[in-house]
Amino acid sequence: MGPDFRMIYLLPDKIIIKMYQYLRPLKNAFAIVFCFAMVLCCYTPANCYVLQGPHLLDLMIKKYGKAKRLLVSQKLIFYDNSRQMGAVKINETLSYVFPEEFRSDILSENTQKIHVVSKGRALTIIDGKIADDFRSVFDIYKDLIFYRSRILLQKRLDMLGVDTSISSLGRFRGKIAYIVGAQYPDESAPQVWLNKDTFMPIRWIISKKARHGRQDTTEFRYVEWKMFDNNWYPMRIEIYQNDTLLREIVVDNIDITPSFSEDLFDIKQLQSTCIEAGPGKQEQRDWEELSEIQKTIEDFKKIYK
Repeated sequence: MGPDFRMIYLLPDKIIIKMYQYLRPLKNAFAIVFCFAMVLCCYTPANCYVLQGPHLLDLMIKKYGKAKRLLVSQKLIFYDNSRQMGAVKINETLSYVFPEEFRSDILSENTQKIHVVSKGRALTIIDGKIADDFRSVFDIYKDLIFYRSRILLQKRLDMLGVDTSISSLGRFRGKIAYIVGAQYPDESAPQVWLNKDTFMPIRWIISKKARHGRQDTTEFRYVEWKMFDNNWYPMRIEIYQNDTLLREIVVDNIDITPSFSEDLFDIKQLQSTCIEAGPGKQEQRDWEELSEIQKTIEDFKKIYK
């Protein structure tokens, strides 16, 4: 296969301008050949330094630090632009035991939501009832931080459509970044973007086909990374759906040496204290007809109203 000339977009602007100024007066075949050769010369070094996807993920995980567990206090901000409700803020607590146990606790005046992931199993409880097949795409943002094992992370990304065998270089907000899962500038495939210098994730794009040929795209942007005792964590995460900002996460505090009770992540024990709750057949059909963005709004209304 020939070289991927989309990499030309990554050339420094000054180089392209100087080449153009130099060759503009020339109008013969030699000038065309010379320009083509110069582009290839600039292209080759850039492409040689594109690391493989699994190696990039490994470097990312190592950069996070060596903390075994984390307790994170944060605010979940929800924007419902369609109804002009403004911003709604909810307090949330995250408990991590890397790389296999995670828990989210949300407690408001009207409801309580618990979401637990433990050794490949997941459970969501809302007001003491097990939420049947309650899966929000917005909960996925934590996976890049949670799975601090390259093998587990690769498996998770593969489930979500990210082809880790593909990697390339791209440009986001004026800075060069590594891309795992797609060839730049294609943003139609699920992909993870890493800062080229720090290897920290800066964006994660998840695309999937919806009904009637529609395609839903969810994007997580990890900003304001901060170090806590040689451990890194994003202090703000922006969540977009179809280019609309719907959620924002702002971290208030991080404890890198928390102590957790043994039953905090015990799914069997949590199940034994709850009752099953699932939608009826007609409600289930109506639910399946909704787009991801509509589902998100309806989920939020049910949980936090």
